[in-house]
Amino acid sequence: MRELNLTEQNNLKVLTENSVSLTLIEPTMTGLKKSIMDATGSVRNYLKSKGVHDYEQQSQGPDHKILIESLLYQDFSIFESRASLYRPTTKKGDPRIWFSGLKSVTSENDILAIISFDQRLHVLNISQLTIDTLISSNLANPVKELISEINRTENTVSQELLNLIGKLAKKGPIPSMLDADTSVGRTLETELGIQINSSREPDYKGIELKAFRANKGNRKNLFAQVPDWKLSKFKSSADILDAFGYTREDDFKLYCTVSAITSNSQGLSLKVNSDINHLIETSDNKRVGDFVVWTLEKLHKRLLEKHKETFWVAADSLIIDGKNHFQYKEIEHTKKPIISQFDILLEQGVITLDHLIKRNSKGRVVEKGPLFKIKPKGLNLLFPPSEKYQLI
Repeated sequence: MRELNLTEQNNLKVLTENSVSLTLIEPTMTGLKKSIMDATGSVRNYLKSKGVHDYEQQSQGPDHKILIESLLYQDFSIFESRASLYRPTTKKGDPRIWFSGLKSVTSENDILAIISFDQRLHVLNISQLTIDTLISSNLANPVKELISEINRTENTVSQELLNLIGKLAKKGPIPSMLDADTSVGRTLETELGIQINSSREPDYKGIELKAFRANKGNRKNLFAQVPDWKLSKFKSSADILDAFGYTREDDFKLYCTVSAITSNSQGLSLKVNSDINHLIETSDNKRVGDFVVWTLEKLHKRLLEKHKETFWVAADSLIIDGKNHFQYKEIEHTKKPIISQFDILLEQGVITLDHLIKRNSKGRVVEKGPLFKIKPKGLNLLFPPSEKYQLI
């Protein structure tokens, strides 16, 4: 797909700010003449992620074509359409997509936004439409109505969760469940009736919950992700521990923070290799050198999975009758991280990595990470403008 012009970039920005999940496609001159478009990787991934269609499971030929009700949008009109999703018998069955009536609302090399919503596909020509003008117009129009409905639907769960945490905050300080750094989050989830588990999925109906003590300037957890052992010199957390661990009291462990800015006391640091899209952990010991690797693609995927939408809940930590309590007081609500920023923030040391590896008394190596964390002031660099809610 070609580079977006300023109008298209602005339309994409407005749609993103309004919680509209979409994919983009560019009809070529040949495609318009033949009524055919390639379903590119981004289109295929989007349709699959939305549960609309999986081309990988589709057989070739016209008998296996899938038709989906669709709508084509102009400034003040809307046209009914049907999307055809198929794999031809020729050319190895390369995935195709087409919308009936598309030629009436697009020209060659326009950029089209495809939006899956309410069991239909909606097509907006972001080369021709002016989305922000239509949204702010006093006149009713189909684009404004679509985005308003998406916004209302997208915000239903967040409003529900906001109300639940708001009620909890009004109860006053809540006794801590346990004496540990994680207690502020565990206590919140327990009070909300969320079962504590090790799932990688967001905590509450697609929203990730991250609670923290407001009076501490600690880094915030983004996600945990082990290296790609197949690409790495070391093949396990035990190898890392054996090479760099230390004895502390009765434990042999490696608890440390690793940054791309400087080497830590173990001589470990990170480096981003954009040419091959790898994050590499390296040692200043020349006999070891680079020892583990993460693909940036995998890290991007984890970030998107975990933080499509997140409530960062700040709490005051109070001692009442000798017991720790939490007063939940503020929420910062973020959506859809900017993936390109993730790599930059790694390079700048705003996002760092924590090893939490220990060999227990039975000789078993336990790894609680590696945890990717972000400095407190880094949230507004990784996410679009957030919303803040005062609970008390």
